[in-house]
Amino acid sequence: MGEPMFTKQVSVFLENRMGRLAEVCTLLGTSNINLRAFSTADTSEFGILRMIVNDPDRAAAILGKSDYAVQEVDVLAIQVDDRPGNLAKALEVLAVDGINVEYLYAFVTPLEGQAVVILRVADDLKERAVDLLASEGLTLLPPDRVYAI
Repeated sequence: MGEPMFTKQVSVFLENRMGRLAEVCTLLGTSNINLRAFSTADTSEFGILRMIVNDPDRAAAILGKSDYAVQEVDVLAIQVDDRPGNLAKALEVLAVDGINVEYLYAFVTPLEGQAVVILRVADDLKERAVDLLASEGLTLLPPDRVYAI
């Protein structure tokens, strides 16, 4: 595999309190970090903000210096035709091989009829997931393309 296939996602652990998400977005915005996609998961006490940004290393450093608990994790980005059943095909390929998808989220692209799905699988299975998805003809996007969408 020539080019890297893993996109860096920036994950931020946040207290679940009024304005905390706005603070993170303001900090990133004033630092000229552009959000490409994001997902939140929360409980009554805390939340996790998962983000794809144009410069993940710099975003993580800026947030870390501002005392946020931040982590970069590898995720897969696959491009799928925006038609019923296409996401199911990708998920089925992984499930049949025993690869569990821990979470996913999607966003549309400027290309009409296309969507990008961000998938997180266990680190010890991510290379196998890439091979399986590619063998089924699914388009895996390299990180530089994802950050530039």
